[in-house]
Amino acid sequence: MFPTRLLRSSTVNANEIAHFSRLSAEWWNERGEFSFLHKMNPVRMQFIREKLLETAYDEQPEEAVDAKKVGILEGLDVLDVGCGGGLLSESLARIGARTTGIDASESNISIAQHHASLDPRLASNLTYKHAPAESLLTQSKRYDVVCSMEVLEHVDNPSMFLKTCAELLKPSGHLFLSTISRTPLSYFLTIFMAEKVLREVADGTHTYSKYIKPSELLEFFQLYRSSLPYSVNGDSVQTQSRPWITRLYSGEPTRKEAEVRGMIYNPLSASWVIAPRGAWGAAECNYLFWIRKPALNDTL
Repeated sequence: MFPTRLLRSSTVNANEIAHFSRLSAEWWNERGEFSFLHKMNPVRMQFIREKLLETAYDEQPEEAVDAKKVGILEGLDVLDVGCGGGLLSESLARIGARTTGIDASESNISIAQHHASLDPRLASNLTYKHAPAESLLTQSKRYDVVCSMEVLEHVDNPSMFLKTCAELLKPSGHLFLSTISRTPLSYFLTIFMAEKVLREVADGTHTYSKYIKPSELLEFFQLYRSSLPYSVNGDSVQTQSRPWITRLYSGEPTRKEAEVRGMIYNPLSASWVIAPRGAWGAAECNYLFWIRKPALNDTL
């Protein structure tokens, strides 16, 4: 499935945290170290909104969805795992999501808190915590949406990380990831060009062996079953959901279970775009991934 790595009890890699902690002051410099993420952020938000709207139209009357189309995230509990300086967290909070951003780097959280404090409107629905994702599992709170953008390629034990994100979701909740596929093209663009030649990104930011192919994510969620609470004669017990992905058609999941979409950077316009569904080769480098947790009654 995933590349073989040393298994750890935590997903946090101390070297990765130290690397990003050193760069934390750069988070809100739109022309600095994280300029690509600033340009990517609107596309990530677009994907999140579009998928939530799509599932809402599948389940609710069209007029009801149209009425809340602009505020589709309003009132939802959203967790941003590996929030960094808060680029995505602030965007989510500004359109009404009750957002919690967590990061294993204390300096990242300090930067995120400071920047959010500059806008009093964010105080009511944006919270930051210095914490790894697995530390939240002991708490009762679960989320409608969990996002982890450009994080998966930096963690140790990706299987444990994905399970953690999955279990932090409410039944029927949405998991959004963005990461980098492990291909010759991604090595050339993200390491050789971005780090070594153009020096747009600090040397050592990426490790090729930690990149995850879309097919590996699909395989993981074909096998993964989450624990669900179930009541028998008033007693709470645990059962398991169906696999999150029940089947693939020509290598692709059904539209209602999961989706992979490539993200492509256009150097002429200095902007990112989401590739059309099924576009050949579009997910060979950066890509977005969405999957939905089975509902309480989705058991096998």
